[in-house]
Amino acid sequence: MTAHLTQTADRVVVLGSARLTLTDLVAVARHGARVELDAAVDERLRASQEWVEAAGLERPIYSINTGFGSLAGRQAFADPADAAELSRRLVLSNASGIGRYVDRELVRATMLIRAVSLLSGHSGVRPEVARLVVDMLNAGVHPAIPEYGSLGASGDLIPLAHLAVVMTKGVAGRESAEEDARNSGEVLADGDRVVSGADAMADAGLERIALAAKEGLALLNGTSFSCAQVALALHDAQNLLDTNLVTAAMSIEALRGFGDAFIAELHEARGQAGQIEVAARIRQLLTGASLVDGDRDRDPVRQPPQDAYSLRCVPQVLGPITDTLRFVAGLVENEMNAATDNPLIFPALPRSLKAVSGGNFHAEYMAFAADFLAIAVTEIGNITERRLFRMDDGTLNRGLPDMLVNSAQVGMDCGYMLPQYLAAALVSDCKTLAHPDSVDSIPTCANQEDHVSMANNAGRHARQVVANIEAVVAIELLMAAQALDLRILQEEVTEDGLAPTSRAVRALVRGSEDEQGQPVAHLTQDRVLYPWLRKAVELVHSGAVVATAEGLS
Repeated sequence: MTAHLTQTADRVVVLGSARLTLTDLVAVARHGARVELDAAVDERLRASQEWVEAAGLERPIYSINTGFGSLAGRQAFADPADAAELSRRLVLSNASGIGRYVDRELVRATMLIRAVSLLSGHSGVRPEVARLVVDMLNAGVHPAIPEYGSLGASGDLIPLAHLAVVMTKGVAGRESAEEDARNSGEVLADGDRVVSGADAMADAGLERIALAAKEGLALLNGTSFSCAQVALALHDAQNLLDTNLVTAAMSIEALRGFGDAFIAELHEARGQAGQIEVAARIRQLLTGASLVDGDRDRDPVRQPPQDAYSLRCVPQVLGPITDTLRFVAGLVENEMNAATDNPLIFPALPRSLKAVSGGNFHAEYMAFAADFLAIAVTEIGNITERRLFRMDDGTLNRGLPDMLVNSAQVGMDCGYMLPQYLAAALVSDCKTLAHPDSVDSIPTCANQEDHVSMANNAGRHARQVVANIEAVVAIELLMAAQALDLRILQEEVTEDGLAPTSRAVRALVRGSEDEQGQPVAHLTQDRVLYPWLRKAVELVHSGAVVATAEGLS
């Protein structure tokens, strides 16, 4: 996805004083908002940090003076310097991902969520560890994180290690300067350049930190990367759903649909909240649409007043999607604010061992959230593509020319034939991507970690599904605008006879220029369409369609 990292100087997100919201996350990850720490952060972290420091090494305490995973019970390290070295080696060993580097907005979202987890006060880390993550965000130091490696349990170890290796350095006297430089990771610089972590941190005026006991695992063990994937996918899916309501209404209008399918009483009789909400929004978007036949107060003229399901059942399909995304949002916002490493430190426990080993690193919540989201968004594409097909087919589109082009010589122009092919290819891709990753598990770590969530795979797939369907909805935006043009040119309606929302969004499209500086105009004969398609995707992804529609609400 495209990362929009324009600094928003007027927006500051303060961590530690309130729950992080999805709006906060997008402001930081995509738009470069500044991050600050609440003044009470040091006090909040002190109790767990002091317990770790005072725990001593006379007995084994997992992740503080023992190995990890299946190695945990083998040996306890008696030298305090070994506990710090343990943190360092954990970071080095786990930085083993491959694949393309993920985009900056995903890196930033990951860093933000990791900082929030550390600030919970249960990780046993010094305040300067969390503060350095925030300083890197504000300085634009974005570690290069490969896309492959995480199983979603024990957390996102490999991606988070690629973050941690940039901000940390070796224990004094145990690593040469040459080794330290080689082991400093990579950072995304301008363009496609990648520089060493040591150089990037120095250029930003930030000092890398030597980790203490527990701090290595606190940085690596958790769901922050998977959660960031799902959070960004969710934000874009919510915008996509709102956009699709607009483009669906435009298509219903352009295809001279029936209003009966959206009458309030019909949906109230079923009682499903999302369906009722979507039907109400469609009614609002179609207000003033003279091409639509019938409504609550007016009998339809044509009989029977029934459209194909891709028009008639928009509330029954987008309604469940609305409810599903609402459910996913609850899971995601909880996870964004969660303490997800292991063990967690609870100083108030009455027992002497305050470190509690559990499984908050297990990302099943995010795996389910990503899978549900991918399935729901694929259905947006499924139903939308059927409307595109219908608009192209001269036997189904109620009087529009074949392929939405009024050629001087029939057959000379393909018109919008191929964009429907593109939509079909994208939707088909999503049907594969939407297969749930959460039902898979491959044991690791000598069978100690014998069930994993595959949440990162689910998150990657969910983001790709959203990107694919943004393009499908962008095609509907172009084709619905073309179809409405044709209704006007065929003198079936005047521009004033269109629904105000359709009229405004059509004007948005026609007032836009593509990357070649050409207007996204009415198509009268064949031309290259990819510049228009790219512009339409931008209008969808940026929220411009929703903003235009909501400006009339």
